[in-house]
Amino acid sequence: MTQWEQARTETVSPDITEPTNALPARYFTDPEIFELEKEKIFGRYWVYAGHANSIADPGRYFTRTVGDRELVVRRGEDGDVRAFENFSARTGEPVVDETPMTDPGRVDATELEGAEEVRVDSIGPLFFVNLGDDPMPLAEQAGVMKERLEALPLGEYEHGCRIASEVECNWKVFAGNYSECDHCQANHQDWIKGIELNDSELEVNDYHWVLHYTHDAEVEDELRIHDAREAQFHYLWPNFTVNMYGTADGYGTYIIDPIDTGRFRLIADYYFRDGDLSEEEREFVRTSRQLQEEDFELVERQWAGLKTGALAQAQLGPNEHTVHRLHQLAQEAYDA
Repeated sequence: MTQWEQARTETVSPDITEPTNALPARYFTDPEIFELEKEKIFGRYWVYAGHANSIADPGRYFTRTVGDRELVVRRGEDGDVRAFENFSARTGEPVVDETPMTDPGRVDATELEGAEEVRVDSIGPLFFVNLGDDPMPLAEQAGVMKERLEALPLGEYEHGCRIASEVECNWKVFAGNYSECDHCQANHQDWIKGIELNDSELEVNDYHWVLHYTHDAEVEDELRIHDAREAQFHYLWPNFTVNMYGTADGYGTYIIDPIDTGRFRLIADYYFRDGDLSEEEREFVRTSRQLQEEDFELVERQWAGLKTGALAQAQLGPNEHTVHRLHQLAQEAYDA
């Protein structure tokens, strides 16, 4: 992963297709854009709903809000997972109460009769929903990410804990920050001590990108779910990540859930071999939380700057390919 090279920067132009160009600032600050995103992004692409292990038994369910629409994700008596609009046409009321994945409820199938069903698909134990009329297949949106994750025993790991945070920032600012590590040396000084940044790699696919960080050779192989001596941070457009850690036998997921133009909720879930965390695993989660808080401070400062209106359009560094791809996908969705 190279750092910013000032000599390669060029004058910014209005054209988002130029590789150095970010979305114009108004796409982060205008409330009308957020309303557009509910339809054009979260209403058309596959969005992560939750983990299969949380509803292992028939009749178990959790709710998940995507855009303005609350869904019920339930495992049926046949073992299949299906999703429905949490709205009864008969009563005009929600069918079930809001219920998080971490504390699933139970609902009888008859209570969901007449509720509109929405599409569901999965990558291993990770379930996704799509609200569109004619969406691309999840396999197309996920690309090589689907094959790679399904080759790992993700379903054998148990949910350890969830940390949910509300952050004063547009969701795309945090998404862009997650998708590069130019800020890591300045912002995560403790974390990068065990990382060989010069050996790290960046991979950009159509709707999915990966940051590969190589750890020093002292980390034991047993401390990771995968074989490679690296951490893998997968981003699936529009707002989901899978974090394959290099120093813990487990993995994590992030949902970057927009609340409104200027706020998002980061939902961080951690999975380990045993749902009852060891002290070492608790310490790992504490370290991860520290990284989140360092990122929150950074993106909230960026957001404060965007809101001033002083900068109409930012200029990306020449190696911020993932951020540029994120912005391109947003622009393509707005124009669709």
